[in-house]
Amino acid sequence: MEGLSAASRAALADADSIFGGPRHLDLVAAGSRGKEWPVPFRTEPVLAEKGRKTVVLASGDPFWHGAGGSLAPYLAPDEWVAHPAPSTFSLAASRLGWRLETVICLGLHAAPFERLVPVLARDVQIICLVRDGAAVSALAAWLSGHGFGPSRLTVLESLGGPSERVRNATADHFAIDDAAYPVAVAIEAQGEAGLPRASGLPDALFVSDGVMTKRPVRALTLSALGPRPGEVLWDLGSGTGSIAVEWCLAASGATAQALENRADRAANVTANAAAFGLTHRVTVTEADWPLALATLPRPDAVFIGGGANSGGIDTLWATIPEGTRLVVNAVTIESEALLAACHAAKGGTLMRVEIAEAAPLGRMRGWLPSRPVVQWSVVR
Repeated sequence: MEGLSAASRAALADADSIFGGPRHLDLVAAGSRGKEWPVPFRTEPVLAEKGRKTVVLASGDPFWHGAGGSLAPYLAPDEWVAHPAPSTFSLAASRLGWRLETVICLGLHAAPFERLVPVLARDVQIICLVRDGAAVSALAAWLSGHGFGPSRLTVLESLGGPSERVRNATADHFAIDDAAYPVAVAIEAQGEAGLPRASGLPDALFVSDGVMTKRPVRALTLSALGPRPGEVLWDLGSGTGSIAVEWCLAASGATAQALENRADRAANVTANAAAFGLTHRVTVTEADWPLALATLPRPDAVFIGGGANSGGIDTLWATIPEGTRLVVNAVTIESEALLAACHAAKGGTLMRVEIAEAAPLGRMRGWLPSRPVVQWSVVR
């Protein structure tokens, strides 16, 4: 209670009902007015209290990985007021002496550790909220298994309270097995170089049956698609989902709808999204894409990696809104002819890409050409 403002204490004293976790309710001595959050979490019990004086207890800042963002959309501006306190991230940074504006802050209490994949790199500072004490050891093991064993970890428990505890270890020699919730882990990353952020990741990073947009062509394709923060991509005939994955990695909050009609390849798309920590941003649908367009959210860009034909492109063209960026790649003579006709009718840019790599040729080396790729890009 000593950590709350006078306004917060006054609201608690006047409340008819008080929502919070068991720990929160105990700390404010809520008594018979206390109501525990439902498990799994739902906002309906709070919203049902409209018209009564109701207090919601949330750790620190309720609008940073907190309940405030879940409740506010369902309430009018004059129906609620927030009294934020220092967030766990702020308290952790103040213990560590870290500049919070340069720190990556993640809520991993209800998300997989793979969310770290896009941001892990040497010397990066990360503060993670984790579910419980067991998750602390699991995080250390995950970091070690992904090449970041030398990373320095700081385990921060019950920050700002009388039972606060701060301890240090490295991920590969982690022996803290009694961490207690609420707990956060600060990571000073050491080990692997991390994931490159330029378009065109190594092909070996993706689960594939061998049919995928290869690295150089993928880089050119992402350049043509032009991902921007918060935009939506349709990845049609997704194959491995490499375009969808790199689209999401390229821009904050960007999402992708990946459509693939083969079950085995749809499974590969799902696996690749999970490996890069992007299951919350890549939606995989097993379907023939010309038949499923009406079910998708409005796109900002569309990539056709497979299944292109004149009927499908005509259907797509009639479906997508003006301003949508469209990129189509072709490797067969027939699909090249289709794209040439589309370019003649609808404009845009038609580009032929021929790439060769050095390979052994007897005792010397020679150029081993890849299949040429024709790329049509256009704005609807």
